[in-house]
Amino acid sequence: MESCIINPCRVPGEPCLPATGVLAVNPSDTGAMAALAEQHRLQRHFLFHSRLYAGPDFFLAGPAVGAPMAVLCLEKLIALGARTVVLYGWCGSLVRELCCTDILVPTWGLAEEGTSPHYGGNERPRADEETAAALAERLAGRGRTPARGPVWTTDAPFRETREKVTRYGREGIMAVDMEYTALCTVARFRAIRLAALMLVSDELWQTPWKPGYRDRTFRSLSSASLRLLVDILLSQPLESA
Repeated sequence: MESCIINPCRVPGEPCLPATGVLAVNPSDTGAMAALAEQHRLQRHFLFHSRLYAGPDFFLAGPAVGAPMAVLCLEKLIALGARTVVLYGWCGSLVRELCCTDILVPTWGLAEEGTSPHYGGNERPRADEETAAALAERLAGRGRTPARGPVWTTDAPFRETREKVTRYGREGIMAVDMEYTALCTVARFRAIRLAALMLVSDELWQTPWKPGYRDRTFRSLSSASLRLLVDILLSQPLESA
């Protein structure tokens, strides 16, 4: 690949991050992030239009909606020392087997976002298999057994057509999001570990569409899922499973 003019780097005054952390892309989880940062006495640092909290054992970053912003944040996190990153976000279900408030640990993704191609390679975007498997196992051990399967990543949430939802669902693609494939591609390019935990926020296979995230209990469940993820990361590093 051709050399780039600007490369991500750590500059004087910026933190050296611990190796493991969470990139929570959804703005609705910023309150939960701040509470976790206070609980664990994490220090806040600059991260573009996002937030970064870090301590000796783990970091929390976000929000970062959409592939370009998520990749911008991930690149900086890697430059600051991140080596194992778990994406936490929401996804829309394409199949009836996956319902609102279920959780998904994706295996690979269909990329329909515009960021991945800039990183080259013809490989299918996928999570680090060992890290994703360890995450799924830990979640099951806490009573939250996740679904496993592929996701479709798009830049255009208002162009998720009925035809695509039906076709991709029939092909076995379980959900749709806006960041996963781009982050997987960058993780592969930069040789770090990345896995994802997604909370199902809506059901696109339903007619009419079912926006479960409008339920008043959904956001509290999302906050609880983020807390559970942090507890899992602190109990034992995923890469040591």
